[in-house]
Amino acid sequence: MSEDKAQEKTEQPTAKRWADSREKGQVPRSRELTTMAMLLSSAGAILIMGESMIEGITGIMRNTLDIERNTLMDVNALVPSFIGALQEALITFTPFIILLVIIAFMSPMALSGWSFSVKAFAFKFDKLNPIKGMGRVFSLKGLMELVKALVKFSLVLIVALLLLWNNVDDLLAMGTKTVMSALSDAGNILGWSFLALSCSLILIAIVDVPFQLWEFTRQLKMTKQEVKDEQKETDGNPELKRRVREVQREISQRRMMEEIPHADVVITNPTHYAVALRYDQNNMTAPTLIAKGKGMIAAQIRTLAVKNEIPIISAPPLSRALFHTTELKEEIPAGLFLAVAQVLAFTYQLRRKSSQYEEDVSSMNDLSIPEDMKYDS
Repeated sequence: MSEDKAQEKTEQPTAKRWADSREKGQVPRSRELTTMAMLLSSAGAILIMGESMIEGITGIMRNTLDIERNTLMDVNALVPSFIGALQEALITFTPFIILLVIIAFMSPMALSGWSFSVKAFAFKFDKLNPIKGMGRVFSLKGLMELVKALVKFSLVLIVALLLLWNNVDDLLAMGTKTVMSALSDAGNILGWSFLALSCSLILIAIVDVPFQLWEFTRQLKMTKQEVKDEQKETDGNPELKRRVREVQREISQRRMMEEIPHADVVITNPTHYAVALRYDQNNMTAPTLIAKGKGMIAAQIRTLAVKNEIPIISAPPLSRALFHTTELKEEIPAGLFLAVAQVLAFTYQLRRKSSQYEEDVSSMNDLSIPEDMKYDS
């Protein structure tokens, strides 16, 4: 049961999932939105440009059907006549065609923006699988498409019947008018009826667009395991990253220990903390912390200090302040200059007296430490 739950797609798609889907050319699309936009644009264009297009069609028919006998019998004259008619047709219908092409490209972008992918043109053998094909037909999306088709047919039929009922008197009256007047009235009725039928599809698009977005998101949903695998792929294997950090920490610690023989003094807590300082008057503007640690690392620092005859000074407040405020290879803060100077001065005095040092050779507990640099632990 738990294994089945792990395979359920309950997680929302990640940003990478969305990006990968877009790269493959898989974006939410609503054919109803495109159809509605195309029909509305066509209806509007017919109402605006319909008169000029009818005049253009009339001119083309007049020039192509009303031909003199001599021209009709002349083979050489037919080709220029055909080319002229074709040019007139292009001039008449080009604005209308350009508008439809623009709408055909722009309407899908309204839902998910511009998306072009070469991978979308790749041939997919699973599209030929009849079992998967039947699965798509009887899926939720297939059922939705069937419902939309039935609703669309019913809606358009109802609107068409209402328009016919509303214009029945005008249609019957055309029989009493001249041909040109009847054609003009018929064109006007057809144009507005086409616009009304196109507007009826707005209801279908209003329902279809949210459904397509929901359905596309549902298809992109991921299982918990897929989310974990993607996170590993993106961020790297956590175990490997942890091992890398451990190796880096070991290398850093080893390099730090190699610097201790060059220290001038080691300041301790005396057992919990240990920091090693180095000061070169000729090359440094202030003492530099070259090693620090607590617990086992502090013990290793003290052991190396004894081994390399580095003075060890017990100054708990100063050691804690240096440990918490100063990083490796950084100069000590200005607020600790005086206390460190006292320790170094004391250390130089010890060096002149003896060349052998033992652990906790001396204690300095009365050093001046700023209040904001005092740490209890």
